[in-house]
Amino acid sequence: MQQYIAKRILLNIPVVLLVVTVVFLISHFRTDFAEQRAAQGFMGGMEFEQAVAAIRQELGTNKPLIEQYGRYLLDTARGDFGTSLVSQKPIVVELKNRLGTSVELGILQILVGLVISIPIGVISAVRQDTWLDYILRFFAVLGLAIPSFYMATLMLLLGFNWFGWGPPTTTYRNFFENPSLNLQAMAVPALAGGFAMGAVIMRLLRSQLLEVLRQDYIRTAWAKGLRERAVIARHAMKNALIPVFTIVGLLVGTLFGGNVILESMFGLPGVAQFVVISFKQNDLPMVQGIVLLVGIVLVMTNIVVDISYAWLDPRIRYR
Repeated sequence: MQQYIAKRILLNIPVVLLVVTVVFLISHFRTDFAEQRAAQGFMGGMEFEQAVAAIRQELGTNKPLIEQYGRYLLDTARGDFGTSLVSQKPIVVELKNRLGTSVELGILQILVGLVISIPIGVISAVRQDTWLDYILRFFAVLGLAIPSFYMATLMLLLGFNWFGWGPPTTTYRNFFENPSLNLQAMAVPALAGGFAMGAVIMRLLRSQLLEVLRQDYIRTAWAKGLRERAVIARHAMKNALIPVFTIVGLLVGTLFGGNVILESMFGLPGVAQFVVISFKQNDLPMVQGIVLLVGIVLVMTNIVVDISYAWLDPRIRYR
């Protein structure tokens, strides 16, 4: 198994290198960045040409492209994503202050999505084409059709009108500072995002479980007289969960960029909201660092998903 893990990591090194290269090249498509930033007056009382030269000097864009690329690779390998043009703080520090909020919201959304989708998907597959299956599929399609931010708005309206409840109006608190206020602020966005994610997982799990239940080894388990719970839990679920793990792995990366509206609605100081602020402030190094972080997170998540396949399906062997 150690050999397989090492092989998967080595195979993903070129992928990470490609991600770094693409982020670097895309950031250099904006050749007018220094001029635009100088025109916005970010360099104090400098003359326009002096401001442009100072910005290029700060970013290192006055050097040959291959030299910029080599330096960018070395800095990224050391974990140095550069310095924010707005706050003049290291990008790693800025991300560290906001990453915890986005990670917490993403984990809560995944947990809510799994708690909703797995039992509903199993019931819908086992009771195929019954009235219960039709009702559950209706709610799954409803979850796919309604955007998460609209669902959050509905939850706020219903919670306030029916129960007089709303998210705390005070400043956001870290979980370790005040768990109660933190979870109150996270409740609605976690439920809204988790419901949308659960609808995707439920549809996928249902279709995959229906296919698995038609396999010969499942028929053999039924013929042996095993109980329905044992057949589903011991024999069918692991194989049916393989595509679920895959889709969850893909959704992990999208959570960082997909929660922009939710984080803005509820005043959560996360990475998704911060990337929009950085765009507005024309802070190119910060945007570059956030995009690179999301790309690396996706690659690492796919490694974990690949490793989990052998545990889910005994027929898969590490080679």
